[in-house]
Amino acid sequence: MKLIVANLINEALQSVPELLAAAADLDIETTVERTRDASHGDFASNVAMRLSKPAKKNPRDIASSIIDALGVNPMIASVEIAGPGFINFHLSPSAFHAELKFILDAGENYGRQAKKDAPKILLEFISANPTGPLHVGHGRHAAYGASVGNLLEAVGYPVHREYYVNDAGRQMDILGASVWLRWLEANGVEVSFPSGGYRGEYIREIAAEIDTATLVPPAASDVLAGLPLDAPGGDKEEYVEAIIAKAKSLQGDDGFDHIRQQSLESIRADIEDDLAEFGVTFDRWYSEQSLIKTGRIDDALAVLESRGMLYRKDGATWFPATKFGDEKDRVVVRENGVKTYFASDIAYHFDKRERGYHYLIDILGADHHGYVTRVRAGLVAMGYEGDTLEVELVQFVTLYRGGKKMQMSTRSGEFDTLRQLRAEVGNDAARFYYVMRSNDQHLDFDLDIATTQSNDNPVFYIQYAHARIARVFARAGESGMNWDQDNGRANLGKLTTSQEKSLMSALSRYPEIIELAAKNRAPQTLVHYLRDLVSDFHSSYNAHKVLVDDANLRDARLALYKAVKTVVANGLAILGVSAPEEM
Repeated sequence: MKLIVANLINEALQSVPELLAAAADLDIETTVERTRDASHGDFASNVAMRLSKPAKKNPRDIASSIIDALGVNPMIASVEIAGPGFINFHLSPSAFHAELKFILDAGENYGRQAKKDAPKILLEFISANPTGPLHVGHGRHAAYGASVGNLLEAVGYPVHREYYVNDAGRQMDILGASVWLRWLEANGVEVSFPSGGYRGEYIREIAAEIDTATLVPPAASDVLAGLPLDAPGGDKEEYVEAIIAKAKSLQGDDGFDHIRQQSLESIRADIEDDLAEFGVTFDRWYSEQSLIKTGRIDDALAVLESRGMLYRKDGATWFPATKFGDEKDRVVVRENGVKTYFASDIAYHFDKRERGYHYLIDILGADHHGYVTRVRAGLVAMGYEGDTLEVELVQFVTLYRGGKKMQMSTRSGEFDTLRQLRAEVGNDAARFYYVMRSNDQHLDFDLDIATTQSNDNPVFYIQYAHARIARVFARAGESGMNWDQDNGRANLGKLTTSQEKSLMSALSRYPEIIELAAKNRAPQTLVHYLRDLVSDFHSSYNAHKVLVDDANLRDARLALYKAVKTVVANGLAILGVSAPEEM
């Protein structure tokens, strides 16, 4: 409906040449906003004030000229000038009736914009290290990223979803060594398990599942020979490194790589399966190893070299990140020739742009704050615009059960997995609760509330409204009062109560909410809207009987309820939450 008002202003400007010329570079829709106070109308526009300078006229005089040019329109009940030159629009009932009909016609497409060709967006999210099952913190990344992707698609953008698999480097060696030790243990070779290793039960399960037919367990004496002490008697990281070296020595590089790769694939497959069950899928799982195998890291470094963006010091190769606002320069190739994680990050984003994506959105953990400046610096240094990279940081999740805070640690195994959470509260509650708060705010996830089937549970409250409307239509059929949609559309004028008017007004806001939520990467905006909409629905339902004897009024109210049901289902779908027909 915002667009209706903007179009009316545009039409009025056509008959005022001097104002039309002044508005040549102005997007009129950006001047229109819903009013916060209903007494000021439904929409207000500051177009007169924004035209004052280019038109060289008083804002109130401009507002008066626009109002005079509007003429009589069935969508407008009245228009007035307020304050220094705001134009307040009071819409007529027919405007809301027209929107209600549009909702009924559009169905699941209501609130969705036409598809755009550009910008092509690459949305990367979760990208958790494949060293163990996803925990409840990763679940927030999954729900948030998936919802943001759905919102962007709803407003027309082409979106490619990608999971970056960090399957190279030291963490993979630690994973391989952890599985190797559990395999040895299962074969009677007892070795002190490193405190810096991955200790979860899932490591034992992987060790029991992987193919080790070509491997021979070494003797315990060979494993223990020359090992340093583990913490607290020694350095725990030194001990981990010694275990890795021992595994490579005794099993050979190929044998150790065999264990490591199988472990990696087992965990990656588990992650993919877990997310698919959660309703989160990706267009591509991008392997960090592929950057090495395809030479993309070398390609990116060659571009930086050609642009004079690398230098040598102390035998290492450095990127001058401080030139781009970073706190210090960054090593990309160590003295021993090993490329750093930062080199991989630069290469990955270089590859994203080289694949033709215009805009990159990374959804990362809150502890990656310093990552933003340096990766953006890498893009700028290679000749790309820095503002084509957007990074959304997701704050941590604290899980509470019975008022007790749960501990999460991948290495120690003391964490609740996303799969466990989903089993306890269900996908719908998990998806909904994860996006109830802004991603930049800490989230306390209370399982006691999430599993309650009452109005205190917001996801139940919203889903119940959808099921309640479905039941109304079922009862209508059972009573021989089947909805006559055409008759309902013809009698929308009978929707005159304050609750019905509030409900129609709330419904008309949905497209604006989707656009706002997409623009701000803020699915919580949609969550809050759905709660308010459903509150208006329950108020109307409790105040007025629907299946009345008057067929005209009955069909009109059923039309209104059908529109509510449609919008609730559409909004929940974007959040990845089901809209049940019965509860």
